[in-house]
Amino acid sequence: MPASDVKALPKVAVLCIDDDIRLLQCEKAFLETFGYTAVTASSGREGLNLARARSFDVVVVDYCMPEMDGQELAIAMRRLWPQTRIIMLSGIEKVPKQVLKVVDAFVAKGCLASELLSAIRSTKRETIGP
Repeated sequence: MPASDVKALPKVAVLCIDDDIRLLQCEKAFLETFGYTAVTASSGREGLNLARARSFDVVVVDYCMPEMDGQELAIAMRRLWPQTRIIMLSGIEKVPKQVLKVVDAFVAKGCLASELLSAIRSTKRETIGP
């Protein structure tokens, strides 16, 4: 993407939540390269605390995490910020259907680089229009 296109993107605040610190750092760097403001949390509880302090346009959350999994976090996030778009990530492809009902999009971790940006754009388009 040309630098001029990156500057033209709206500043979208994305909260990334994953217990894999290395993946979290890569996610943050990747999103910031494309003009997004990325904030990270290494647990569901930490992510909820950040969301209590400020709203985010999009939350990207891992499905499998200790203490609070992605489904529990998505439900809590919906109560806190109902309009926030939630994208679920997982290294496993067979996520239960009831989990997918509480999120706006699903991206397999193996496809993160190729699908995350389009998932963010499509969930934002649903909120703010084309």
